[in-house]
Amino acid sequence: MTAPLLEARGLTRRYGRTTALDDVSLTLAAGERLAVVGESGSGKSTLARLLLALDTPDAGTVALDGRAVRPGSSRSLRWFRRRVQTVPQDPSRSFNPRMRVGAAVAEPLACLQVHGDHSARVAELLVAVGLEPDAATRWPHEFSGGQRQRLAIARALAPRPELLIADEPVSALDVVVRLQVVDLLAELSAAEGLALLVVSHDLGVVQHLCNRVLVLDGGRAVEEGPVDRVFAAPASPVTARLLDAVPTLAPA
Repeated sequence: MTAPLLEARGLTRRYGRTTALDDVSLTLAAGERLAVVGESGSGKSTLARLLLALDTPDAGTVALDGRAVRPGSSRSLRWFRRRVQTVPQDPSRSFNPRMRVGAAVAEPLACLQVHGDHSARVAELLVAVGLEPDAATRWPHEFSGGQRQRLAIARALAPRPELLIADEPVSALDVVVRLQVVDLLAELSAAEGLALLVVSHDLGVVQHLCNRVLVLDGGRAVEEGPVDRVFAAPASPVTARLLDAVPTLAPA
């Protein structure tokens, strides 16, 4: 059996007397698309931060290809950041307004000391996300919210990661643009063999993008399995309640 690309075991995180995450485990294979879903306060974002080594669990472990992942200095985590990148929730806050788009997209290449022609890589990425190469010379405020999210995806893809972790990557976008960005993520994942871990409260997004789902409630995992099976016959009332609230991604 092939070892998972990403594996978390028994992750627990407490803030004072509040347990934000309680003994949550998951695995993610190379190229797989996993959704982590739940209502607000279910522990989704806490889990994402632990998986990205942005916070330290009170218990449990995270490993990438069997190698332990722990918060640390930028230098100690360089190997991990090259292989795992993140897509932000709010594209309007994800760029330095004083930095041109080309420099912003190339920033991970410089920070992670990735060799090669950075300008050529930026041009390649801009085309891959449906923008023109000359977008590199423009400023972030010149783009719409959907275009800025495309730019954020391009920046995340710059160091050629094997996994993208996206926390509510389309929640700040209107429904038409949301569908376009979801389709873009699916296309790029298929083309690059890229694994996705998508944190969302929106099961409409999950249906379009992911093939497996983990449902959280009150910091605990309450259901897990293939999207088609879980959505067709939810075993947990939490999942059933989320399904009742599914919006449509298709424009009217």
